[in-house]
Amino acid sequence: MSFLNKIFGDQSSRYIKEMMPLAGKINGFEEAISKLSDVDLKNKTLEFKERLKGSLPAGRQETLDDILSEAFACVREVAKRTLGERHFDVQLLGGIVMHQGGIAEMRTGEGKTLVATLPVYLNALEGKGVHVVTVNDYLSRRDAVWMGEIYDALGLKVAVIAHESSFVYDRQIKNEERSISYEARDKERDEKGSFHIVHEFLKPCSRVEAYEADITYGTNSEFGFDYLRDNLEYRYESVRQKRHHFAVVDEIDSILIDEARTPLIISAPAQDSDILYKKFATVADKLKENDHYTIDEKLHSVLLNDEGINKAEEILGLENIYAEGGIKLVHHLETAIKAKALYHKDKDYVVKDDEIIIVDPYTGRMQPGRRWSEGLHQAIEAKENVSVQKESRTFASITYQNYFRMYNKLSGMTGTATTSSEEFYKVYGLNTVAIPTNKPSGRVDRDDLIFQTENGKLLAIARKVKELQKNSQPVLIGTISIEKNELLAEYLKREGVSFEMLNAKNHEREGEIIAQAGRERAVTVATNMAGRGVDIKLGGAPFERRAYEKVKSVGGLFVLGTERHDARRIDNQLRGRSGRQGDSGETQFFVSMEDHIMRVFAADTVKNMMGRLGIPEDEAIQNKLITRSLESAQEKIEGLNFDARKHILEYDDVLNFQRKTFYERRRNILVGDTNIVLDYLNKISENALPEIRDAVSKKRKDLGEDNFVKAFRELCLQTFDMFWVDHLEMMDYLRGSVNLRAYGQRDPLVEYKKEGLKLFKEMEESIENTILGTITKVDESAVNLSAQKEIENQALKITSVTDTNNTPQPPSYIKRGEDGEKLGRNDHCWCGSGKKFKKCHGK
Repeated sequence: MSFLNKIFGDQSSRYIKEMMPLAGKINGFEEAISKLSDVDLKNKTLEFKERLKGSLPAGRQETLDDILSEAFACVREVAKRTLGERHFDVQLLGGIVMHQGGIAEMRTGEGKTLVATLPVYLNALEGKGVHVVTVNDYLSRRDAVWMGEIYDALGLKVAVIAHESSFVYDRQIKNEERSISYEARDKERDEKGSFHIVHEFLKPCSRVEAYEADITYGTNSEFGFDYLRDNLEYRYESVRQKRHHFAVVDEIDSILIDEARTPLIISAPAQDSDILYKKFATVADKLKENDHYTIDEKLHSVLLNDEGINKAEEILGLENIYAEGGIKLVHHLETAIKAKALYHKDKDYVVKDDEIIIVDPYTGRMQPGRRWSEGLHQAIEAKENVSVQKESRTFASITYQNYFRMYNKLSGMTGTATTSSEEFYKVYGLNTVAIPTNKPSGRVDRDDLIFQTENGKLLAIARKVKELQKNSQPVLIGTISIEKNELLAEYLKREGVSFEMLNAKNHEREGEIIAQAGRERAVTVATNMAGRGVDIKLGGAPFERRAYEKVKSVGGLFVLGTERHDARRIDNQLRGRSGRQGDSGETQFFVSMEDHIMRVFAADTVKNMMGRLGIPEDEAIQNKLITRSLESAQEKIEGLNFDARKHILEYDDVLNFQRKTFYERRRNILVGDTNIVLDYLNKISENALPEIRDAVSKKRKDLGEDNFVKAFRELCLQTFDMFWVDHLEMMDYLRGSVNLRAYGQRDPLVEYKKEGLKLFKEMEESIENTILGTITKVDESAVNLSAQKEIENQALKITSVTDTNNTPQPPSYIKRGEDGEKLGRNDHCWCGSGKKFKKCHGK
């Protein structure tokens, strides 16, 4: 702690001190609110809404801040009556932080899920919808049902969006419609703990209905993909997200930082190329590290040397791969080597049912439906000899950063945000406040034990776990991958340790395994998926005082980390499984000099020092120099990852400006009335030739105003989408090519902005010309179909070409007809604008 912090307190402490009077004000309402009947409490919601509108007799229009204390007191009272849980004062503080658009850092077991009900209820009173974002479908459904009892009692509608389904919370579902009886529900809750709450109050509904609820729960990916899908819709009734008012993001560091480098992409198959991928998988298999290529683990990249290129050309039967195959074959070669050297089975992905399924490196969970881009996923499919899926074209994409920055107000909660507070503020404008624990922590965080080799470390871990199990202490072991998870299991078996395994391969039993992980003598070997969203209760479930006291007396839950993670936050999440709500507990990391982080980032002097000590490989040392080196390595990696995310965001901001402009125009045409649609027609007709304008006027008369507007609206949407797909592809090519301009002392980002703006303006002009050239061809008998056919025909005439430097070239336009003759520069343009080709699309 710095000298100034000792005098004035840190930022969190000062904020908490300022908010304490407000928490006292909430407490001041408790006695009066507790005397209200259930009906009176539900009616308070109607009263609050009227006060916000200023529609009560002689009442001024109030703000959310004006009613905060009373509203929070109502939520607390309803939580007591429905769940038997009363918000602690520190939880009130967390709710205030989130309402004010900040991040509440709260340790595990402090009740973040309950805290969220305070700002969610308050902001839902504005009637603009609140989105609660969780890290997986299970938690979305669990929290909607669990907290739904509070919202329902206060008269608010709650819904859930899950993968390929959506539900509304309905406490009035008849017994025969429930998935489970009350008796079975209570029994299952007792046996499996609150983590396994069943979903008896969820009733299927449409996606649109789910978003119209006062409060909508869902995962970050479902919210993001629904936004992209909305901007591909052709009927306003099908649009899901009509507003982005307020979002509360659970495990906000996982969603807005760990997953921020992976953009959301909606794509469709483009062409078959499995033969090419399989051929290059064979080539990569015959190339050897160091002889033909080198690996840069820091940059997660591979570099082909001359011997590697020569060997590949020999296998492929090519004289010069660059001259004969262009950038495409070189890209396939590099991607195949990446797939072989940098992506490992049961660590980065699993093979299941003839598919490659990505494993989230931060949580250890499988991510079905997600695919790596730029041909990497196909290269891994070829490497593992499973069916190679078709390549795809991108129809829409967005990063999590730019999606969540669309909300009028954003907030979140997590157990680990402080180490990334700078990034949260710089990227999202979010302040992080560390909320004090309700009870003093009883957890002991022991110093790292350091081993020379991985084998020695695993031998020592197995011995330690055997000793802990013998002493009746429960142990949670955290590993960084499925591969390490299964390797450690072999060492534990040799020592005769009984244990449960939890990883992406058996995630179906996650709730059951975690609910019992705090039992006496329990040993649970888990990937990082055990690090978030759940509490491990001492003694296991159902709760028994004797079992709880027995485990507490032997030291509580022992959390053993087998390797330091790249980010300190992930380590802290694992530690946070132990010592909830003042319980006793211990944590310790076992690390070796062969661990990835030490091998890549630790200084050679440290490695040499370990070698000179001459101690057995399974004997540990505790050394402050090595521990500092480890922490320094983590800070370096965090800095590199921050820079990488910042770099991605800088480029995506360019595309995001275009995306917002484009989607706003598309939404106006989709939802606008006749006047808005015709205003757009007038705008794009301003510079058209009088032959063109007259033809449009004649078509309006022939079809009649209603039919014409309907056809024009549909044509606009289809034309927008067709050119937007091409534009995304061109921007992708541009992104790849501008990096080369750094060799000419030009800033790639500046070049990307400049060239990107030029491409965007060209796209807008092409869209306008295409619409004008096509609307005159629509006939009365095919108002709904002719535009689609014309667009499909136009799409066949447009091809994008690239040179071997991956530099975008202007599209080439071909005349319609069997001869395939190219348009001359002085021919009239194909789009019907009346301009010469060289002055229009040939420009």
